[in-house]
Amino acid sequence: MQNADERNGINSGEGPARHEPPLGRVLSVRGSQAKVEFPAVSAFDLEEARVTVGKFVGITAGQSLLVGVVTDVALTTEVVEAGASFAAAAHLDIVGEIVDHDKPSARFRRGVTTYPAISDTAKPIGSRELGLVFDIAESDVLTVGTLHQDGTTGAFVSSNDMLNKHFAVLGSTGVGKSSAVALMLHELLRARQDLRIFMLDAHNEYGHCFGERAQVLSPRNLKLPFWMFNFEEIVDVFFGGRPGLQEEVDILAEVIPLAKAAYAQYRGPGERALVKRMEIKSGGSAVDNPVPYRIADLLAQLDARMGKLENRASRMVYHRLITRIETICNDQRYAFMFDNANVGGDTMAEVFSEIFRLPPRGVPMTVMQLAGFPSEVVDAVVSVLCRLAFDFALWSDGAAPLLVVCEEAHRYVAADRNSGFGPTRRSISRIAKEGRKYGVFLGVVTQRPAELDPTILSQCSTLFALRMTNDRDQAILRSAVSDAAANLLAFLPSLATGECLAFGEGVALPMRLRFRQLEPHQIPRSEMARGSGIDVENGLGHEFVTAVLDRWRGLSKQDGDPIPLAPRIAPEQPAAPAPAPARANLGLDPERFKLLKKSPAERP
Repeated sequence: MQNADERNGINSGEGPARHEPPLGRVLSVRGSQAKVEFPAVSAFDLEEARVTVGKFVGITAGQSLLVGVVTDVALTTEVVEAGASFAAAAHLDIVGEIVDHDKPSARFRRGVTTYPAISDTAKPIGSRELGLVFDIAESDVLTVGTLHQDGTTGAFVSSNDMLNKHFAVLGSTGVGKSSAVALMLHELLRARQDLRIFMLDAHNEYGHCFGERAQVLSPRNLKLPFWMFNFEEIVDVFFGGRPGLQEEVDILAEVIPLAKAAYAQYRGPGERALVKRMEIKSGGSAVDNPVPYRIADLLAQLDARMGKLENRASRMVYHRLITRIETICNDQRYAFMFDNANVGGDTMAEVFSEIFRLPPRGVPMTVMQLAGFPSEVVDAVVSVLCRLAFDFALWSDGAAPLLVVCEEAHRYVAADRNSGFGPTRRSISRIAKEGRKYGVFLGVVTQRPAELDPTILSQCSTLFALRMTNDRDQAILRSAVSDAAANLLAFLPSLATGECLAFGEGVALPMRLRFRQLEPHQIPRSEMARGSGIDVENGLGHEFVTAVLDRWRGLSKQDGDPIPLAPRIAPEQPAAPAPAPARANLGLDPERFKLLKKSPAERP
């Protein structure tokens, strides 16, 4: 008869020895949960022989092997058999079964058809069984890492299920969230040759991660004509992100269709009609249609209306609006919108092709770096880009699949509906609710799930949760996952960097995984904070400060290189006053503004 050491697999005098995992037995069953008792383990037991929380256990039930995950382990209080060495009781959540587990045709399926009985044997399952459980039989599967329970078993994600029903990556700062996003996008580029990716990069972290597979757009090389903004978006730009004055907003609603009509009248002979006659006559939907018009025509309409007014207070409303528009148009920070604002031309096809990679030509991804845009216009830019992405998919019947990845999503679709920019919220929400019908998919990335609109999170059927310690964030996540997976959330605060819990349609079962390491040049890092190697004494001098100021003020050449404000001189020397810049000719008569100081009788 074996002694206790032999039963526990310990060869006395020889230290640790390899042995089969310990056998346990079922004590009780309740629904999809079971209580199993295992022998005590020693310090010399192998890792796969240790039964603890998070481990997978198999229960033999006829021709099936029931698979359960350990959610709780405690010292047992029941005596099953006199002299037995059982000492630990484990509570299991049964998640599925392996049919014909001892045959080559073994396969895993969710749900349970054969329930365990009292005293059925149980043991920790190995790599073969884990491979059957988490395998995804698809050609375009994503391999994102390995299982936490077994470093030799891959962690697989279904690209179709993850994309078609949207996904979210959640986690606190510094837990490997950006690296996880970059890894998944690399895998998507490898597995889905038909997919294009458009990423909203809030902190300019991802520009270098994808090499020649991605183009990087910023205010320096982006061309996004102002007339592609709808009415709410252009009003937000003109008023600097603040609510517009109602009088001025009403005037804009009247004159923008007239400016579009004016441009349509003298369009080139080869250009097609872009504004319907009925829209020109009545205003109609022309105020929101993305058809070209010129700023000069818009200002000319305002100027003509102002000239017909006799009340000085009314003229001042027009004067403020004209000044506001001119100021924005002459601000170099807005050159990506208003460059060639008076030239005209329908460049919408070229803009779409460049931003959304149509055709990809070997570069299927766009990284839109938002950190360089004026803060007051970022919301409007995000709104117009997301809206155009959805509208193009709608009118093209989903012919070109597109994934929109939104970093720092809580900025644009906050839980507080009174904060943020309404059109941005609607644009992203529309993708979340209807995008899958037209081939536009959404990837949400945020460090504060509690501050994200719950509607957006509820539309994401695959969740990747990295370490989170905030109680509110954990509560939001708990409400978004099924009851069967809720027990895994207890591990959230203790996850290591680069680990996550994956739930939902994109994975075979809720799992804890460790993301694969990226190559050093693929790891996201902010381009805004690369100060290592700078000579503090000699490298941060006057030239450095003036170069930063040039970039701040948006002064740049056509090729994007910064130019000086004035000839560089030493700080102690007096600088000659720079001549006032010539006012841009926007097609207005400067004498017209003198009418503001004249009475109606003095006007010509």
